Amino acid sequence: MKGRAVLPVLDSHPIRKSRMSRWRAAVLIAVHVVIAVHIAHWLVAGQTVTPVEPSEAMEFSKAGIVNAGLIFFAGAILITAIFGRWFCGWACHLVALQDLCRWLLLKIRIRPKPLRSRLLALVPYLAFVYMFLWPAAYRLWIGDSLGIRGTDLTTSALWETFPGWTIGILTLLVCGFATVYFLGAKGFCTYACPYGAAFAAVDKIAPMRVRVNENCDASGHCTAVCSSNVRVHEEVAKFGMVVDSGCMKCGDCVSVCPSDALSFSFGKLPLFAAAGPVTPTAPGPELAKRAYPLTWTEEILLAVAFLLAFTAFRGLYGDIPFLMSLGLAGVLAFLVLVSVRLARRSDLAFRHRTLKRGGRLLAPGQLFVAVAALVALFWIHSGWLQAEVLLGQRAFAAASRARLAALQIADEVPPATAAESAASAAAAEHFGRVARWGLFRWRGLDSLHAQSFWVAGDRAGFRTASARALLRRDAPYEILLLAARDASDRGDIGGLILAGERAITLDPARFEGYAGIGTLLARSGSPAGLAASGDFFARGTVHFPGSAVLAYNWGITHALQGNPELAIEKFRQVLSLDPGNREAQENLAGMLAQSGRLEEAAALYRQAIAAAPGDADLHVLLAQTWIAMGQDEAARAELAAALKIRPGHPQASALAAALATPTPIH
Repeated sequence: MKGRAVLPVLDSHPIRKSRMSRWRAAVLIAVHVVIAVHIAHWLVAGQTVTPVEPSEAMEFSKAGIVNAGLIFFAGAILITAIFGRWFCGWACHLVALQDLCRWLLLKIRIRPKPLRSRLLALVPYLAFVYMFLWPAAYRLWIGDSLGIRGTDLTTSALWETFPGWTIGILTLLVCGFATVYFLGAKGFCTYACPYGAAFAAVDKIAPMRVRVNENCDASGHCTAVCSSNVRVHEEVAKFGMVVDSGCMKCGDCVSVCPSDALSFSFGKLPLFAAAGPVTPTAPGPELAKRAYPLTWTEEILLAVAFLLAFTAFRGLYGDIPFLMSLGLAGVLAFLVLVSVRLARRSDLAFRHRTLKRGGRLLAPGQLFVAVAALVALFWIHSGWLQAEVLLGQRAFAAASRARLAALQIADEVPPATAAESAASAAAAEHFGRVARWGLFRWRGLDSLHAQSFWVAGDRAGFRTASARALLRRDAPYEILLLAARDASDRGDIGGLILAGERAITLDPARFEGYAGIGTLLARSGSPAGLAASGDFFARGTVHFPGSAVLAYNWGITHALQGNPELAIEKFRQVLSLDPGNREAQENLAGMLAQSGRLEEAAALYRQAIAAAPGDADLHVLLAQTWIAMGQDEAARAELAAALKIRPGHPQASALAAALATPTPIH
């Protein structure tokens, strides 16, 4: 290996076409065919294997759930430990997208030039830590176990974790064309992809490498065709193999080598590869300068710009996903670098276009400045919106107790405190500014806006925001529950029923839609409300056949409708499900007494008194039953017990006085 040149020799021999390119293209197409088959199977069968996507492995980090994505990711990492980073080059759909975009750019004579940054190259590793290690670390911090809690290998909601068409097209433009054009081929892989970080780290120990033999003539063809931005000729000259973990084992360099000096083979691990001597024509500092031409000032500028862009655009309008925001931040950071260079240098060219010459801004430079100004305005606007949403969410969280209490629509709701009302009003103001000044609709914001209005006591604001959320089909279950309560408070039985129907249509398996809405309808006391409440309770028992709450409320509805026998049936059902339910026992006794079955009623009241001897009202109810049965002495004893427990009990006092008055003889 000694004496091999580091710099490529400029020769007149054309670079031959890679034999591997078509094979790799065919494999990547086959990968997409498999993806299409997976989707088709889900559409036809209604259920299929969970997404075979590395990001799905986050469920294990967050909740200990094993899914197909985790198994696939783990398997790919294990294979990478042997064969190197082949998955990225031969099976990744995002690599296929970038390669397609690069091929299209080359067709129009645009050859992407790679950005070589040391600091931005750390982004994929930080993203990996954030996605996969931080959730596990947080679970350990709160004392949670990292063990397996379950498996989730099939799903009926395959598309639930994937974006829609709009974000899909934006991903094509940002993670495909933009990252390739501005950051170089495989720009997304180099400066954004967290999965690539895992494969790159494991690649360091893989024995399968691109290796060189003595036939190398330093033609540089290998580096010229590398679409992963690896300086292959320098790597093999220094180490006898490619140690750069950016190498995706596509095989183009091996295929085009005019002297057939390169090959895939097993051998010494790259971790233990020692750099051989380099020729005087390419000393170490010069080699480093070519590999990383940016100054440290520029590196820091890139890092700061990246952080600001990522903060401004991640989750923007409730839609921009994590990975896309990483790619977008990389592109914007690069544009900031070019803008600063344009301001400081007297001469500057960008992608074969001269922007500035002799300190004078040329037409392409003027166009660049105009576009950069528009991008900067959009960037600042987006950052301001993000700040408003963040402040609104913080104020929204400060009133969480009152908001959660309002959702318990089956119970009496304690009013919000002054501090909670003030925090909710502040949240409504922040969300309102976003709604007014945002360029697009912010997904999910109308719901937060409506809930903030509710806790702040602004019902008119709530109705406006909730109606907007319903119109945009962006209303979660909670908004429908609050809309139902609002309709109930206004006596709008039709609106209450409509909100309830929407709630159970949105999620038929949630209990509140049946028990809560049914209870609100029953409280109305109107014939229409009572009839509808029974319908909600009936449908609820289909999903929750063992619910004592639904059976009890249904019994109350029958009682209010004047159907004692049906009420008795439901109260007996409650006691079979929950034998210790005092309310059901008392109501059953009352219904039996109302139906003339006094002996049964008295027996139930005695059981209730045995369970709660200090309840004065139970003694009064039993006394009334004894009176109806003509057993005045037993009634007097119960009334005396009630007055002993609660002296001056009005009903007990009145009954005792009535029993003490002699009945006139006619």
